Amino acid sequence: MGNNSFGIDLGTSNIKIYSRNDDNVMVEKNMIAIENKNTLFAYGNSAFEMYEKAPGNIHISYPLSNGVIADIHNMETLIKFFISDLCKGNVKPAEYYVAVPTDVTAVEKRAFYDLIRDANVKAKKIMVVEKAVADGLGLDIDVKNSQGVLIVNVGYDTTEISILSLGGIVLSRLIKVGGQKFDDSIRAAIRREFSLIIGGKTAENVKIALKDLEKEGKPAVVYGRDIVTGLPVEREIPTELVVGSLTEHFDAIIDNVKVILERTPPELAADIYKHGIYLTGGASQISHLSELLSEGTGLKVQLSDNPLGSVALGLAKIIKDDNYKSVAFDAIEGMGK
Repeated sequence: MGNNSFGIDLGTSNIKIYSRNDDNVMVEKNMIAIENKNTLFAYGNSAFEMYEKAPGNIHISYPLSNGVIADIHNMETLIKFFISDLCKGNVKPAEYYVAVPTDVTAVEKRAFYDLIRDANVKAKKIMVVEKAVADGLGLDIDVKNSQGVLIVNVGYDTTEISILSLGGIVLSRLIKVGGQKFDDSIRAAIRREFSLIIGGKTAENVKIALKDLEKEGKPAVVYGRDIVTGLPVEREIPTELVVGSLTEHFDAIIDNVKVILERTPPELAADIYKHGIYLTGGASQISHLSELLSEGTGLKVQLSDNPLGSVALGLAKIIKDDNYKSVAFDAIEGMGK
């Protein structure tokens, strides 16, 4: 196999691409800015910088929604530019390994294959890997043996709960709760309690800083627009308010994990009891989620060291180690699954 291989994990918020050439994972915002409806203005992190600040003629969007491709044309443009950046403008024929969610329709899975094929990146082979399997490999779990493993991946739009055994997925559930819902709840709580409108980025920053703020016993400082006066203001927000606004979403994740556990075959349940729950995904680091998940299920929770990149690292393992090649399947044949 040539050195030219890429592993692509398309997240709603971030796109992670592993390149075999430099053995690195690139993480960029999965965002595109289009000027006057047809001109590419910016993409990736630079498009995110402009988000919520751009004039009317520049449209900034996420081409993915709820883990599936919502805007294939813009997503093709992004893939083409990111791969070109990684290849320093010299795109050569390459093999592509793409992570796809399990609980989506065959048509939605097929879209991931079509995306790479039509993105003009000289794909000589396109293989598809179930996202949860790649996640398991990225977490250093030997997914090909017969032990049952429960992985909870909390993303931007969705949370995927999967039970793996023998290199496949025994049970899986995709729920529409993720980082964005956390952000929306924080915004709603601040609007309700302080009559203050804040942006999505501000809410995200509060969510990320929550753990440190609680440790230091400090409130979160936010800037926004006062509903009453219409003027920009600064406010201190108590961390208890932020935690309280997130509880209902944490409960939804815990309830769905319990539903999966109730349907798990007893032998696999015994394995899961021994190993606990593996928690990963970009939004999994939020304060209190792992403790509440552990309390709610009675299982220990193991946090990923690299929650954002675990799927891409798993794809890297598949590309580098022939022993794991069997977990990737040919996109066309596998689409009937």
